[in-house]
Amino acid sequence: MYQSLVADTRFHRLLLTLDQDCAGACRNSRCPVCGGVLHAAHFARKPRGMPSGATEYDRRRFSFCCAEPECRKRTTPPSLRFLGRKVYLATVVTVVSALQRGSLTAQRQLAARLGISPRTVVRWRRWWREIFTSGPFWTQAAAAFMPPVDRAGLPASLLDRFGDPDADAPDHRLRLLLRFLAPITGGCRPGHVF
Repeated sequence: MYQSLVADTRFHRLLLTLDQDCAGACRNSRCPVCGGVLHAAHFARKPRGMPSGATEYDRRRFSFCCAEPECRKRTTPPSLRFLGRKVYLATVVTVVSALQRGSLTAQRQLAARLGISPRTVVRWRRWWREIFTSGPFWTQAAAAFMPPVDRAGLPASLLDRFGDPDADAPDHRLRLLLRFLAPITGGCRPGHVF
């Protein structure tokens, strides 16, 4: 169900459009340090797991730099495509990790197709269960879910909370989860609306 989204170019284009919207809002704000004007300072990423047909523009991480010579601080807006400094795309890390709870055969096939080693999948699962859940973002966000999200089943148990599993399309639910995770993907600051 979610496996097809990893290779869906249209879904990744939608995520790019949402990232562009967020970057535009970030650029229209001013430098959070000194209030100076922000200039584009985008940089290339080399993410793994890109769908076929992806361009160099699809690999660009939007970022900005203060124009004031004394400041020059970088501001990087949140992203739905990139999960912090992880090498693989956010969709890949999320979907492959979520498949751990479901079909291990499907997970292994998808991981093999994308060239992901079993050790990497184990590391991702540990990140979801230990590092993600011990961070300040999850500590605050977890309170919004009642009943509590099953930590051992992350990210699948979290994905189940977004939308109606029987009514909402998988792309809609995954997009909502990625939007929820956006604050941990970059330089999100308080009051920044995604």
